[in-house]
Order: sequence, then C-alpha cells, then structure tokens
Amino acid sequence: MKIAVDAMGGDNAPQVVIEGVERARDEYSDLEFVLYGKIDEIKKCLQNDKNITLVQADEEILGTDEPVKAVRKKKNSSMVMAAQSVKDGENDAMFSLGNTGALLASGIFVVGRIKKVERPALMTTLPVTNSDKGVLYLDAGANAEAKVSYMEQWALMSNFYAKEIKGIKNPRIALLNNGEEFDKGDDLHKETYQRLSELKEINFIGNIESDKLLTGMADIVVTDGFTGNAALKALEGTTKTILSLLKHSLTESGIVTKLGAAIVSPALNSMKGTFDVSKSGGAVLLGLKAPVVKAHGSADKRAVYYTIGQIRDMVNKKIIDQVIDYYQK
Repeated sequence: MKIAVDAMGGDNAPQVVIEGVERARDEYSDLEFVLYGKIDEIKKCLQNDKNITLVQADEEILGTDEPVKAVRKKKNSSMVMAAQSVKDGENDAMFSLGNTGALLASGIFVVGRIKKVERPALMTTLPVTNSDKGVLYLDAGANAEAKVSYMEQWALMSNFYAKEIKGIKNPRIALLNNGEEFDKGDDLHKETYQRLSELKEINFIGNIESDKLLTGMADIVVTDGFTGNAALKALEGTTKTILSLLKHSLTESGIVTKLGAAIVSPALNSMKGTFDVSKSGGAVLLGLKAPVVKAHGSADKRAVYYTIGQIRDMVNKKIIDQVIDYYQK
C-alpha cells in the first residue's frame, strides 16, 4: 500500500508530518510513503528513508491562498502533486494537513468524484461521552449549500464507513435539525427527513439537536455543510473556553484549590482522554475515487500517525470499492 503525503501542509510541517509518518512506517510493515515537498527541508527531519520516497515539489499551497485558483495555478505544489499521483494510480491514498478548501478542490478536480456522487462531504469524528467510537459527523464544512440528494448520499456512504471502520453493525443515523419532531426545520430538512426515512439500507432514527451531539445518541449525524461547520466551531470554541477557565481556576485560586486540583487530576486526565481528537484520525473527503484525508493544520505527530492508520483501514477494507459497487447496481 502506497500513501501520498503532502509533507509541506500544516502549521508545523514538515517536522510533525515526518515524525508521524516514521512512527507509522515502523509499526506497519505493509506501508510505503511518497512524500511530496521540499526535499532539503524534509531530509533535516527524516531519521531514515526506509519505505519512504521523496519527490521534489517546488511550490506550496498556503492557508491564505484561494483554494480553486491555487490548485489550478500551483500544479507543482506538494498537495496537487500528491493528488495527481493518486489519480494516476501511482499511490493508493493521500493525506494533508494543509488548506482545507484546496484539498477539497484537489479531491474533486484532480482525484475525482465517484460516479453518481454529486458532492463529496467532509466527515470528521466527534468524541462522545459513552463510547470510544465517537460519532461520524458530515458535512463538516465542504458544502455551504446542500440538496436533499447530497445528504442522502452522505448518509449512505457514511453507513459503509461506520460498519467497516468503526465496527458498528447497524449504525444509528440522525439528521441535525432545530428540533426532534419530524416536521421541524426548513423545507430542505423536512424533505431530507422524509427521504432518509424511506431508505431501507440505513437505520435512520430521526432528528437530533446540537445539544445532543456528544451524548452518543447517534453513530452518524448528517447535516448541510454550513450548519455542520457552524455547530462544530461552536463546540470547539466552547470546549476551549471551558478548559481554559477550568485551568485558570485550578491553578490561580490559592493553595486549597491547588490541593483539590491534585486530588481530582486523575478524573480530569480521564476526561481529557475522552476528548482526545488525535486518536480519531483525520477528516475524510467522502465521495472521492480514492481515500483523501485531512488532518487539522495544527495537528501533532500523534494525529498524523492515527490518520495514517485510518487510511490503512480504509484501503484494506475497500470502503471506496463498496460505495462504487453500490452506485453501479
């Protein structure tokens, strides 16, 4: 299995990318990596080149670049070259920590969509309080506008993923809405509710509100990209704020509070582990002809390592082939 890596994408590239790749390389003997980027910079971080090939990429897509324009003009960038290698069959999958919009554009215009899939979705995994499997959440921001047919396709594709990668026999799929009743929401959500209810291939359990996202009520939550991204950013911001306030309260409130913090630290560490998103891997661009996975720009080497394991599972369990076979029926 050969994985194409955009070695220059992300806030701390190429250092964290290389460290994560080498850890995965040392654990998975069946993996080979092709790293695209500035070879001189990559070599400074590389311990050894076993099962690793370096390809020079003279350009780099920045976080400030306009996504589609960058993909069209920067043909020699590490991201576009990695995507092109997947399209040409040289590599089986790719991942990047770089510009999300540019990676989406690379996936659509270079790697290509699965036939009959209208729009790929960005699928991430949210932590939940009662399971280590998390909840699959899509679209997390790839499509600001959605149609009923898009969300139907996302539900079907994520259902394959949940079964094969998460090991969930009959995934519970919910639709994110502003109420649990079937007649809640705008016309798009009402019609989507009806369409998902009629799909025999999935276990649709109805609407879910955003305050229930992390409770484990559903295994998959489907939403349009605008709502999905807004809700996700609200969750992330709230979590960071609470953790920051908690840390300040426990460390800046006198000796008694500090002693109390020491007593409860095991419980706090357990809570921190529950919300460790690194173990969930990256966000999958679901609906493309090959696995394309995006890790957060600020991801560390652990997140890179887990993302590679995620890609390995996707290829070994032929997730893309299963979706293609379904739409060829």
